[in-house]
Amino acid sequence: MFYLKYRPGNVEEIDNSTAKTIIKSLLESKNLPHAYLFVGQKGTGKTSSARIFAKSVNCASNKFSGRGNSVEPCNTCKNCKSITATSSSDVVEMDAASNRGIEEIRSLIKEASLLPMSGMYRIFIIDEAHMITQEAFNALLKTLEEPPQSVMFILATTNLQKIPKTIQSRCYIVNFGRARKKDILHMLERICKGEKITVDPKLLDLVVSRSEHSFRDAAKVLEELVIQDKLTLTSGSKFLGVLGKENLLEVIEKKELKDALQWIEEFSRAGGDVKYLIEHLLETLRIHLLVKNGVRTDDEEDTPYAFSLVETSRLIKLLTEAYHTLKISPSESIPLEIAVVDFYNNKKITSL
Repeated sequence: MFYLKYRPGNVEEIDNSTAKTIIKSLLESKNLPHAYLFVGQKGTGKTSSARIFAKSVNCASNKFSGRGNSVEPCNTCKNCKSITATSSSDVVEMDAASNRGIEEIRSLIKEASLLPMSGMYRIFIIDEAHMITQEAFNALLKTLEEPPQSVMFILATTNLQKIPKTIQSRCYIVNFGRARKKDILHMLERICKGEKITVDPKLLDLVVSRSEHSFRDAAKVLEELVIQDKLTLTSGSKFLGVLGKENLLEVIEKKELKDALQWIEEFSRAGGDVKYLIEHLLETLRIHLLVKNGVRTDDEEDTPYAFSLVETSRLIKLLTEAYHTLKISPSESIPLEIAVVDFYNNKKITSL
């Protein structure tokens, strides 16, 4: 799988640019915290980054071993190789979704009292940490307050709200957020280069839009296109159920109602997913709204539309109503078509 094959191996390869900056700064600091909380939605690189962090502090050939100035893991020493292969006795990974009780946490705490076998630190990576029971969190709290000098904890979660405040206060929080468009594109281009394949840049943009801000999901979509040999914009768009020449917002902005309805009709006939389409339109309009209000800049996200604030707000309301109506509509396209008609009608009334 592309996501596993091209998983970043060192700090510079971390695709999430925000997290990369923070992690690099932490590794270069004089005093490393002993507990971390990696927060972000699925597929944003939390586990991959945790493993890279573990390799960096246990590498036998870098700054931490006194044999170099770099904080990057060498990926060639015994320690780095064993961590990459998930066979290191000094790096323990636990999925809290299936190991969430007090007995599992007590066992982990007991292991934390052991000295490292070959590296400088014993690293405990706990994925889906928000699944840990309250009783188990209480048991872990004491160890997080006064951990052995040779131990580090990295808790990864998609839901910060479910992590007790007492735990949060004892961890250094690294917010991975959502994967940004430019970072996902960078990863996709890295995969294309590694696979020696040429993909239409506009199709890569389409893959990003289908990724739900997840590196993992973007890599999976690209892999599907490669397997099916759908690497042109036309073939790839058809395979994904999306029209490729113009997107609906461009049609609504520049053309007549008839053209917009024709676009929706062709989209539906091609097997397009209207639910996903509305989700994508709403996210695009949300970003456009933020850009128009100066909250985000155009270099962060591509928003080439000239909709006014009033028009943007109106479209968001109509599309949200259409989204809620989908489940009771006899035809998937009807709510979207009604939303578009209402937008055009309102546009005509306000222009009178």
